[in-house]
Amino acid sequence: MTDYKSVIQEQVSSKPVFVYMKGTPNMPMCGFSARTVEVLKAVGADFAAFNILDDMKLFETLKQINEWPTSPQVYVKGEFIGGCDITVEMFESGELQKMLKG
Repeated sequence: MTDYKSVIQEQVSSKPVFVYMKGTPNMPMCGFSARTVEVLKAVGADFAAFNILDDMKLFETLKQINEWPTSPQVYVKGEFIGGCDITVEMFESGELQKMLKG
């Protein structure tokens, strides 16, 4: 049986920013995922992503860990920050850029 918590920990530690999304950065499969990728590219974030549609069991574990029912889910420096709306708000306020530089 896969230890999804370990897999998630390894993934979110692999890059400064990690996104669990529907689709891929080059081909997002929902508007929220597309907007999140757009914002991360705008700030020049070094990020990786995982297509949750490839492994719904992993996504179910992720939802339990974060108590966050939807995607995308964005991690910065290994910490869960939220979904699309929070990421966009942080970008618009400049908080995301500060977080990535610090």
